[in-house]
Amino acid sequence: MEKTEKIAAIVFVAVILLMCLVPSVGMALFGPSEAGVNEILAQPPRLRAGSGTNFALLADTRAYLEDRFFARQELITAGRRLSAAVLGTANSDDVVVGQDGWLFFGETMDDYAGVNGLSGRELFAAAKNVSLLEEYCRGQGIDFLFTLAPNKNSLYPQYMRTLLAPGERDSGKLYGLLDAMGVTYLDLFEVFAGEEEALYFAHDSHWTSRGAALAADSLNAALGRESAFFSGEFAPEPHSGDLFEMLYPAARDRENDLSPVNVPVFTFGQGGTRPDSIVINTESDAGGTLLCYRDSFGNDLFPYLAASYGTARFSRSPSYDMTLAGELGADAVIIELVERNIGYLLDYAPVVPAPAREIALPAQTAGQLRVAANDSDTPGYAVVSGTLPAEPDADSPVYISNGEAVFEAVLTRDGFTALLPAAGGPWLVAFFTGGELVSYAAV
Repeated sequence: MEKTEKIAAIVFVAVILLMCLVPSVGMALFGPSEAGVNEILAQPPRLRAGSGTNFALLADTRAYLEDRFFARQELITAGRRLSAAVLGTANSDDVVVGQDGWLFFGETMDDYAGVNGLSGRELFAAAKNVSLLEEYCRGQGIDFLFTLAPNKNSLYPQYMRTLLAPGERDSGKLYGLLDAMGVTYLDLFEVFAGEEEALYFAHDSHWTSRGAALAADSLNAALGRESAFFSGEFAPEPHSGDLFEMLYPAARDRENDLSPVNVPVFTFGQGGTRPDSIVINTESDAGGTLLCYRDSFGNDLFPYLAASYGTARFSRSPSYDMTLAGELGADAVIIELVERNIGYLLDYAPVVPAPAREIALPAQTAGQLRVAANDSDTPGYAVVSGTLPAEPDADSPVYISNGEAVFEAVLTRDGFTALLPAAGGPWLVAFFTGGELVSYAAV
């Protein structure tokens, strides 16, 4: 009996040692593992860094081996599948496992719970920037429409597996401010809530092709155009969800999409032809010209809109340049932004000529404010930006004057930026703080 136990112990230890050797030996025999979706892996270690010795060689080697060992993706997949099945969690910061196999993007959890959102000032600034974009477009005779693509868990909370209760989201607060400012927007939350079928993928963070068709029909209707993409015929085709690939990099996703049988008819112009291209230009037999700023939700959306306009440009630039609408001769501008990225309206200042305002700024200054003045890609204009030296009121615009005219600036998280006539200056910057309009001399 003692001999049998000893042999069993030796076999057990040998098996464990062999298992421990698999990653390193496999790496030597078959090469390092490749990166999974959205992964940036450590590069091979180097003996030298620049013109000197690489004193971080051991740390670099450790990072490389941790990222590249053999069967890494397969082991990650197996571990996460076991964790999801037994514990109901995937042990991942990027993906949250829900009910019935649904997966949710980890970055949307704060939105879902209504925590760590934008401040009142930041929400006002985001809404004000959208209002400035529409004001410019209206002044050029261009229709304007803003919309948020809802986070998946905002529409389908019943599939969430969490102790967190849904909270008040920034999207609702933003729409309330846009209402107060008279900004034209489309509430896709209401549009999708009116449909019984799920129009987002269970394994992907985005809407399905049918969801994109519904969004396109709704956007067209809001701009006075007719389309019936959503009521068309759809057929199943394979689809691999981005969340599934992030969570289970070595597994095959068996979820399907329903794609239109009658594919929207359009042709590509100069520029990209992939759904995720930075710039896509299209042409069709329809009338009118569209400028659409979009994000990854536009990958399935743009073909429907491309078939709805004679010429269209779709841009993934997070900085919305309204002067481009005039250059293109656009009849309409659509801005589609996913709910979780509302802060982009502050982080990436839109490009729009600062509108003139009839307001008298205090001649007595409260101090100096350092600004940066740079040439602009827009002929005849310069970009003037700065950080506010005092806390503005939550609902305060920022004004900037050259002594002859007063303009309203685009708002950033802690300051402003303005596209102004290049011949202006010296500048005077003013905003409300404590209910009082105060001026600062820009230097």
